[in-house]
Amino acid sequence: MAKARALDRRRKSVKNIRKITRTMELIATARFKKAMDRSVASRDYTLRLAKILANIAAATAGGAGTGSTLGFSHPLLEVRPTKRTAVLILTGNRGLCGGYNSNVVRQAQAILGQWRSEKVELHTAVSGKRGISALKFRGVEIDERYLQFEDKPEFDQVAPIGRAYLEEYSAGRIDRLDVVYTRFDSIARQATVTEMLLPLKAPEAPSGSARATAAKAAAGGLASDDYDFYPSAQSILEELLPASFMARLFKCFLDSAVSEQVARMVAMKAASENAGGLIKDLSRRYNRARQSQITGEIMEILGGVEALKK
Repeated sequence: MAKARALDRRRKSVKNIRKITRTMELIATARFKKAMDRSVASRDYTLRLAKILANIAAATAGGAGTGSTLGFSHPLLEVRPTKRTAVLILTGNRGLCGGYNSNVVRQAQAILGQWRSEKVELHTAVSGKRGISALKFRGVEIDERYLQFEDKPEFDQVAPIGRAYLEEYSAGRIDRLDVVYTRFDSIARQATVTEMLLPLKAPEAPSGSARATAAKAAAGGLASDDYDFYPSAQSILEELLPASFMARLFKCFLDSAVSEQVARMVAMKAASENAGGLIKDLSRRYNRARQSQITGEIMEILGGVEALKK
């Protein structure tokens, strides 16, 4: 009887665990939908901003000697030899999300190891308790720690971090910024990547019409059919370049948040399904043990009856 009772207790325990994992799956699904909406909206905004930058680049193209597609220089576009680089690593504050955090940590170790092999001075910042603890365990020196980001990162939370990086880069204290995070492509595909955010890539003017557009802008006409730049395309571009960086950095945080919810949703669904299979197996074993015990008890009763007849 003890074996049947042990199996029954274990079966009840697995059922309780399945209730928890099923609840976490539903919560992750609800959070994922909200996070995905924000990520998609940010993606659309970033793409639209890139188109505006390209349009303005057409107005400034053909200017004096910068060696780029733009006719002027900007500190955020300056490419320098990499002597000191900043690495921002985005992980989660919680676990139970499959390989989401471990994949980011492995990617971070790879890029950090690459820079160390090249004798580059590193400034490492990590967002998320899981990443902080994992990298600390592996002996990585962490300069900045961020624990305030959950499933709904706000722009006001990201903005101070972005402004600090802009200031550091403009002052020449860092020569590059890499962000290690999980990029959200679709619900079926998320990729752990290292993306360089600084220096910014110069927006490219449309190849076929750059000269004509620049000449038209210089003559005081419209830079395109959609925009008229005042006081000048260059002054607007100087304002939009930092805004473009902030938008891309914020998108990294949003992609990281939605990817975490997808990973947790998938992990909890798999856990619930595995719990269901284990419950069926325990139920079969319990029924067999119970049947065996009942058969034994019946045989004992029959043996007693036969003994009384004698």
